Amino acid sequence: MATVERTASTSPDVIVVGAGVVGAACAYYAARAGLDVTVVDRGPVAGGTTGAGEGNLLVSDKEPGPELELALLSTRLWRSLAELLPPRIEYEAKGGLVVASEPGAMAALRDFARRQAHAGVTAREVPGERLRELEPHLAPGLAGGFHYPQDAQVQPALAAAHLLRAGGDRVRLRLGEEVTGVLTGAGGRIRGVRTRAGELHAPYLVNAAGTWGGDLARLAGVALPVLPRRGFVLVTEALPRVVRRKVYAADYVADVASDSAALRTSAVVEGTPAGPVLIGASRERVGFDRSLSVAALHRLAAQAVRLFPVLATVRAVRAYAGFRPYLPDHLPAIGADPRVPGLLHACGHEGAGIGLAPATGLLVAALLTGGELPLDTAPFRPDRFGAHSACGKEANHGA
Repeated sequence: MATVERTASTSPDVIVVGAGVVGAACAYYAARAGLDVTVVDRGPVAGGTTGAGEGNLLVSDKEPGPELELALLSTRLWRSLAELLPPRIEYEAKGGLVVASEPGAMAALRDFARRQAHAGVTAREVPGERLRELEPHLAPGLAGGFHYPQDAQVQPALAAAHLLRAGGDRVRLRLGEEVTGVLTGAGGRIRGVRTRAGELHAPYLVNAAGTWGGDLARLAGVALPVLPRRGFVLVTEALPRVVRRKVYAADYVADVASDSAALRTSAVVEGTPAGPVLIGASRERVGFDRSLSVAALHRLAAQAVRLFPVLATVRAVRAYAGFRPYLPDHLPAIGADPRVPGLLHACGHEGAGIGLAPATGLLVAALLTGGELPLDTAPFRPDRFGAHSACGKEANHGA
C-alpha cells in the first residue's frame, strides 16, 4: 500500500480504533516508525477482550502454518518488549506444559510436537513419571506431556497501557468516545472518523476493535465476519506458587480449532506472580450474552481439579467473562483492505490476540510506512472471505 506522507497538519497520520493490546501494539510500532497516532475507544484502555484475557503468549497450541509463524515472531518481540517495558507488565517466560491422560492422547501430542518442530517450535517430551519434577502438584498417573519453553505470560491490561505509554508524544488517546461513522472522500478513500465528540481526520484508519471489528468494518461499508466467542476464567484465592507453568490438557488444542457453537471446555491452569491461580478455558458462541454460565464454571473447576487435586479445597473468589473475536478460518484479519483505500484491519485474533499483538502491530506499521514485511501477510487478507457490503456508515459499533 502507499506509505503515509507527513504533513504540517495537526491531524494524526493514523487513527487506531481500539485501545486493547492489539491496538496498543499498532500504535506503538507506528509511533516508533515516526507516525503520529490517535487511538480512539468508547471505553478505557483494555476495557474489552484484553481486560478479560489470561495473558497467554502461546506457540504450543498452534498448528504449523501462518498463525504459528505470527506467534513465533511475536514471541521474539515480546521478549524484546519485556526488556523495554516496566516489570509491572508481569512478563514471565515460564514455559507451558501440555499433558495427556492416556497413551492415545500422548501419541497425538507426540505427532503434533514433531510437526511443530519443523516450523521452529521447541518442545521436549516428558514421560509420565517425570511430570511432577516440573509440576509437583500434578495428578499422578498421567501418560506424559510436552514442555514448551517458548510459552510465556503477560498481564494483558498492563501490557496494553505500557505499550501506549511507550509510544511517547506521538500517541494520543481519545477514550470514552464511540465511533459512529467512518468518513471517506474521493474514490471512497478514508479521511477520518466521526465520534459523538466530533470529527477526527486522518488518511489512514486501523480497525483494532477486536470482537467489534465487524461493526467497524460495516461503518466503512465492507463486510468482515467477526463473531464473539464467550469464555470464562475462574480466579482462586492467593496461594503459594502451586502451579509453576501454564498447564493444559491435550484436548485444549482441538477446542481452539473447533467451529462448534456449543459449550466446549478444556482445563488451562496457571499461577500468577500475585498468587491467584487462573483457570480457563471455555468457548461458546452465544452472541454478546454476558450471563454467568454455572455449567461452564463447574466444568472448568472439575477439569482443573483433575489436573491439580490440591485445588479441590481452594476457594474460587471470582469469575469473569470475555468475548474472543472469532473469524471462520481461525486466522486474524491483518493488513490493508483493498475495498476501502486507507483502511487497515488488525482484528479477529480469537483467543490469541495478546500473544499475537506485537507481530500484528509490527506488520501494520510496516504496511503504513512501506517497510519490509517480516512475513507473508497474504493468509491474513481482510477481503479473503469474498463478502462485500453496502452497509451504511452511520451505524453504532462497540469499539
